[in-house]
Amino acid sequence: MRDPFKNPFPSGSARHAIWEMLVLRDIDAFLAADWSRVEHDFVEEGFIGIDGRKEISPDKWRLAFPTLKAYRDEWLRQAKDFAEQSFAEDARTAIFTTTTLEDIEIEGDTALVRKKFDGGITKSDGTRDVLKWQTLYYCRLHEGRWKISGFTGYLPNPMG
Repeated sequence: MRDPFKNPFPSGSARHAIWEMLVLRDIDAFLAADWSRVEHDFVEEGFIGIDGRKEISPDKWRLAFPTLKAYRDEWLRQAKDFAEQSFAEDARTAIFTTTTLEDIEIEGDTALVRKKFDGGITKSDGTRDVLKWQTLYYCRLHEGRWKISGFTGYLPNPMG
C-alpha cells in the first residue's frame, strides 16, 4: 500500500523535485487558494494549456489556456469554489489519496510527467465528487529548477 503523502523518488533527484512541485505544492496551494505558492513553478513565456474536457478524441480538446494568466485565473476560480464547499472528510487527505504521480520521463532538460486522479471526496451532504482524470505536464529545467511549461489536462482516466 503506497503512502500518498510520501514522495516515491530519491531525495535530491529531478523526479523528487518534480513530484514536490506537482503534488505537494500544487495540492497545498490549491487548498489554500493561494497562487503565490506555485507562481514560480511555471515558465510564463510560451506556456500553453490544453483542456481535454475528459474526452478521448483530441478533436474535442480545446486551447483553454493560451497564456499562464488564463490558466492562473481558472486555477484561482476553481480553488476558491472548492474552498467554499463543505466536506465530510479531510480534503487534503482525500486529494492526496486520489493523486498518483509515479511516471516521469526525462530527456535532458525536458520532462513528460503523468499525474492521475482516481477517487473522490465526500461532501457534507453525503454526495461524492468524483475525481477521475489525468494530466500530462511538460516540464523543463529553467533558471536552475524544474518548472511547468505547459500541459494537456482534464483527460479521461483511463483513456480508453
